[in-house]
Amino acid sequence: MRHNRWRVAAAPKDPKEAPEPPAAPAADAGPGPGAEKPGRKEKPGKGKDAKEPKEAKGKAKQPGAPGKATKVVPDNPNFRYIVRIANTDLDGTRPTALALTGVRGVGLRIAEVVCRLSEVNASEMIGNLPEPTVEGLETTLGSLAQKMPTWMVNHPHEPMVGDSPHYVGPDLETRRRDDINVMKMIRSYRGVRHERGQKVRGQRTRSNGRTGMAAGVLKKAAKEAAAAAAKEEAPASASPAAPAKKE
Repeated sequence: MRHNRWRVAAAPKDPKEAPEPPAAPAADAGPGPGAEKPGRKEKPGKGKDAKEPKEAKGKAKQPGAPGKATKVVPDNPNFRYIVRIANTDLDGTRPTALALTGVRGVGLRIAEVVCRLSEVNASEMIGNLPEPTVEGLETTLGSLAQKMPTWMVNHPHEPMVGDSPHYVGPDLETRRRDDINVMKMIRSYRGVRHERGQKVRGQRTRSNGRTGMAAGVLKKAAKEAAAAAAKEEAPASASPAAPAKKE
């Protein structure tokens, strides 16, 4: 015989003994008077009110670790922090090859060539070099044109001198100024462009290097002022001259 899964509960004989069905809670009803609201989460304090500081990320910096800028303390008692070569003050804490690039007309390649010709270590600080060695570097700089090929000098095939010199220091700026004055004097295209303050090497001038007249709003205001001045001049010229009275 198959048992019925859904059995009906037998009704009690006495209706008073029947249990009361529980009341369904209202959906919109709020919490009861005795119910406690959940407390808000307390945020950690800032500054002095913070109980526990955050742990530092990464490893702690060691007391003897070098910082961003480390001061060089040389052991040489005759160390010079400023070395003067070709009328230029150079930083004595830099390597010789890099320090020589501070002279106008001397790049890294020329500086390395000077160090090889003078038999000086290019990585040695220039402040540690004795005075005779520094004088030898300056002498080598002055005679580079005779010791280097023509394609390495900065003034190859000089027409006025008839040679291929290599200018360094203040001499390079003086020679550059003289070259510009010569171009202006012979009225070449480059000289005229230098006189007018325009681009010399064929750059575009439509959007860059605009000089002279104002553009934009100022140009519009200038046009309005010119139109107003033209209107004032028109009536004055149109009025006929008054005839002279006979006496």
